[in-house]
Amino acid sequence: MAASSNSSLSGSSVSSDPEDYQPPIWKSYLYRLQQEAPRPKRMTCPQEMETRPKYYGREFHGMLSRESADELLGGAEGAYLVRESQRQPGTHTLALRFGHQTLNYRLFYDGKHFVGEKRFETVHDLVTDGLITLYIETKAAEYIAKMTTNPIYEHLGYTSLLKDKMGHRLCRRRTEPHRVTFQREDRKITTSPLVRHSTLKDCPSEKQSSYDKIHNFKVHTFRGPHWCEYCANFMWGLIAQGVHCSDCGLNVHKQCSKLVPSDCQPDLRRIKKVFSCDLTTLVKAHNTTRPMVVDMCIKEIELRGLQSEGLYRVSGFSEHIEDVRLAFDRDGEKADISANVYNDINIIAGALKLYLRDLPIPVITFHVYSKFIQAAKMPNPDTRLEAIHEGLLLLPPAHYETLRYLMMHLKKVTMFEKDNFMNSENLGIVFGPTLMQPPEQNALATLNDMRHQKLIIQLLIEHEDVLF
Repeated sequence: MAASSNSSLSGSSVSSDPEDYQPPIWKSYLYRLQQEAPRPKRMTCPQEMETRPKYYGREFHGMLSRESADELLGGAEGAYLVRESQRQPGTHTLALRFGHQTLNYRLFYDGKHFVGEKRFETVHDLVTDGLITLYIETKAAEYIAKMTTNPIYEHLGYTSLLKDKMGHRLCRRRTEPHRVTFQREDRKITTSPLVRHSTLKDCPSEKQSSYDKIHNFKVHTFRGPHWCEYCANFMWGLIAQGVHCSDCGLNVHKQCSKLVPSDCQPDLRRIKKVFSCDLTTLVKAHNTTRPMVVDMCIKEIELRGLQSEGLYRVSGFSEHIEDVRLAFDRDGEKADISANVYNDINIIAGALKLYLRDLPIPVITFHVYSKFIQAAKMPNPDTRLEAIHEGLLLLPPAHYETLRYLMMHLKKVTMFEKDNFMNSENLGIVFGPTLMQPPEQNALATLNDMRHQKLIIQLLIEHEDVLF
């Protein structure tokens, strides 16, 4: 098979020094096949067709049988026309000559032309892309099936080197959450052993998040030749040749995207805002343990707001809260939320609640929501805490660490209850719907779950030293 003519990867050893990194040799076989693919040849109708839809040109030949279309195409590879179907009047068919036969496709138009998933501005572009795909998949079916078996992504440590080159070095030790056994003794919860499991040790010069993150792949049209950064093969076609990670910029084939590890390292230049940004994406982009909004707001509140009456229950002015949001989106960790700018601490508390409420995936994620609700319904206190602890272990690391830090803070808030009148139950009422949202937005279910949400947050605050 022609795969033997493919350019090979360099066999030399790869230095661990990112400065010695050499980009892989892109494989040219599929690119050459695209260059060889038949070119489209439009077969124009010699007369004006009154029944021609306005979105077709002279390639429309009116109502034709398959046999007549085959005869008109004349056996020329890449020749095509559009006809109205005799079998289904009012529907249109693309007749295309390829592989010494005429292929017929049901043709659709919804503002763009399509026969499958891809949408095209013109029928000519659709045919061009179709001929490329047909030719490559015919000539290189076996090659395409095997092209992911020896990826450059792992073979050369390609992504790791790129991360090192960007200065993202792993320099933080994080112990994994330990399972805890709960027992009731004189109405006090004990654990054996009692361990606080997020022990962090930062490098002197920088922090680094070791959290895994899946890539945010979206179908993408590449201008000019592009090669897959997973398998090093050419991404063929006229449009929608592959997928692009909008967070880190990785470009791969759609089929290769299913094999890429969950090692996305978001590029700050691609993160347009702080609020409403995925939590894991934000912390990896900024190389922090938790979102800087959470850290900065909590620090400010603990500095000057723990004794504020109705903390988190009393609302700040919405316009000022919006100003804080804009400041974080614009300035990131350089945003000024000090008393010099926002004297009312309720504005800072309101901004923190807004940030948590606007997360696309809540702190207590959709996939564990039902586990926590079921835990809240358990009558036995020990079993209930066991179930909550099991649910916490299922959270993504960035979500777990954010929730842990927030609960430590809210526990501190309750220590000033005589001043702020905010106990764990009150804070559970405030933060339940903020931190927990059902996967399906059902108003009745949400209303029914509110008391369970409140109880979960209340228990997380009261037992934060045990549960986390």
